[in-house]
Amino acid sequence: MAKKRALVAMSGGVDSSVAAGLLKDQGYEVVGATLQVWDYSKNAKKEGYGTCCSSVDVEDARAVCRILDIPFYVINCEDYFEKTVITPFVRDYLSGKTPVPCTNCNTFIKFHYLIDKMKELDCDYLATGHYASVKPLESGRYGLFVSEDPLKDQTYFLFTIDPKILPKLLFPLDSLKKEEVRDIALKKALPVFNKKDSTGICFASAGGSYREFIEERLSRYPEKNSQRKGKIKRYPSGEILGEHEGIHYFTIGQRKGLGVSYSNKPLYVVKIDEKTKEVWLGEEKFLYSCEAEVEDLHFLDEVKEGEKLDVKVRFHHPGAPAVIHKTPQSFLLKFLEPQKAVTPGQSAVFYRGTQLVGGGVITKGLSL
Repeated sequence: MAKKRALVAMSGGVDSSVAAGLLKDQGYEVVGATLQVWDYSKNAKKEGYGTCCSSVDVEDARAVCRILDIPFYVINCEDYFEKTVITPFVRDYLSGKTPVPCTNCNTFIKFHYLIDKMKELDCDYLATGHYASVKPLESGRYGLFVSEDPLKDQTYFLFTIDPKILPKLLFPLDSLKKEEVRDIALKKALPVFNKKDSTGICFASAGGSYREFIEERLSRYPEKNSQRKGKIKRYPSGEILGEHEGIHYFTIGQRKGLGVSYSNKPLYVVKIDEKTKEVWLGEEKFLYSCEAEVEDLHFLDEVKEGEKLDVKVRFHHPGAPAVIHKTPQSFLLKFLEPQKAVTPGQSAVFYRGTQLVGGGVITKGLSL
């Protein structure tokens, strides 16, 4: 008996291509769909391998669906992507934060917009090429768990998923390593078997940087553009070291490209003040925080007051144990050991063992 119908989010990369192929092998009726979120031709950005969402990627996805003999749709959501991903990204950088646009993309595009499309196309499931896993819990609900390949695990970006849709999600790559995925693509003669993984921020990569991207959009924020310059100061003495052209050029923990020279110990960005436009540089020891405030919280499972969880404060962070304390509008994380470069705008994501239980946006790292 054939399994049900699955809509597969096709990025044009090897992961989503293999996900579609595996589901078809398993008996699902598969439909491929690519989201057109960013028009490189309108935005003068070079496209190609190493990007995503480009015309090259759309055609790669189309070719894969042709080989797999499955229907293929291109769904335009450029306006929605602009509103929910790009605008908050620029706004946060101009406010001295370091946002994670991939989280918003997953929240508002892949696991919200596509869930609606899944229903419109009369599909029972939504599948992606993410390295993650959905498993039943003892409570009868479903939980989201890390991939068996820790180097490729992508659950950090998925903490805003509505737990109600977990039973409708399929992650066919959950137990595979990247080398195995490429081997499967090669055996299926998929033309993307050796395609380079997309890296960086899709709308600012391939020939540009996020700083250049923000510069291009500053005209849309006249109040920010007219008040962009500020002092660079030494922390904690307050010594003026120089001036800068905008706080969006800096992030907590940054060591290079600071625009000042200092002959003694290496200096890092340890503080960015949106109100005064001051960027503070200090020694590495001032980067460590024993606590962090987190807002905009989302949960996939219940978290108890005083519970000890592993917390990742950025994607490549290995995770560190912290005790969770609830406040009226936020969470306070108390790390068992101080953590380096706890950065406002980044996500703090909570794990109970291998289960992703929730997360939020860091608003402040509290120093030693």
